[in-house]
Amino acid sequence: MTLTVPSTMKQWNVVGQDGFDSLRFTEQPVPEFRDMVIPQGKYPWHVKPNVVPGSDGAGIVLATGKNVTRFKPGDKVVTTLHMTHIAGPIDTKTTASGVGAAVDGTFRSVGGRVPELRRRDRPGTRSLDSRGKRLSAGQWILTQGTGGVSLFAIQFAKVVGARVIATTSSDEKAEILRQLGADHIINYRETREWGAAAKELTEGVGVDMVVDVAGPSSLKQSAASVRLDGTIVTVGFVGGDGGGEMPTLLDTWLSMFTARGIWVGTRIQMEEMGRAIEANLEKLRPVIDPKVFKLEELRDAYEYLESGKHQGKVAIEIE
Repeated sequence: MTLTVPSTMKQWNVVGQDGFDSLRFTEQPVPEFRDMVIPQGKYPWHVKPNVVPGSDGAGIVLATGKNVTRFKPGDKVVTTLHMTHIAGPIDTKTTASGVGAAVDGTFRSVGGRVPELRRRDRPGTRSLDSRGKRLSAGQWILTQGTGGVSLFAIQFAKVVGARVIATTSSDEKAEILRQLGADHIINYRETREWGAAAKELTEGVGVDMVVDVAGPSSLKQSAASVRLDGTIVTVGFVGGDGGGEMPTLLDTWLSMFTARGIWVGTRIQMEEMGRAIEANLEKLRPVIDPKVFKLEELRDAYEYLESGKHQGKVAIEIE
């Protein structure tokens, strides 16, 4: 197949904060939860006016500038969230390079300014190494749901030999958790006190780490599941930004757990993740929902993502 650089492109723009009706498709790849809350006006950080949404993406390099050394036409590439975050702690300046919010994102047929990256380090991988508390063989981890972050967290946990307790909302979704190696599965709709149920599965000790993607709606149960001096890693707020019973300062003292937020990793960490994937191709695989949308169907993809019916990542095919 011959690759050529198009003279025009199709793209979406966020023209307001009134929900999915704020999306406009014009003639001029993969949505995630962050992409969904930006047009709803719920994203807590800076969003530039008329931004092209989309923070995930994979594609093929069509052309490079004269100073580019890491890529050549035909290379397969993916995005990174903060384009200038190469190494070290994140800072305010770095957050200003966030794809799909502070700078234009991936929901367009042609993209430029591709950072010199090979693979993307998602929160599901970085959350297993929380400031010195690494998950190790024999330890317990609790994951939530069947979104992309949680499913990758399960896979990486199994690679290091950890034991996984996964929560889900249905028996249908439980099947994919079993396929990925979850040792125990709890239906949180049937078991409201799933935090205590998870602790019982560890003989009353509690899990060593929780990857919490739901946010305020689940943190109280996450705290109930964790062991003394355990770790709760908060990755997002897919359960909404309120409405749940939150842990108290007394809870943190009683369990002595550490809770901290995680965004995504640096380019260096991403490259380390890439090497780990290449060394474990038989154990690590991205889970893509079988329902794939075209670029023109982006609004439908957002609504599908919001419905919670998806498993893994929801893909947008850009031709």
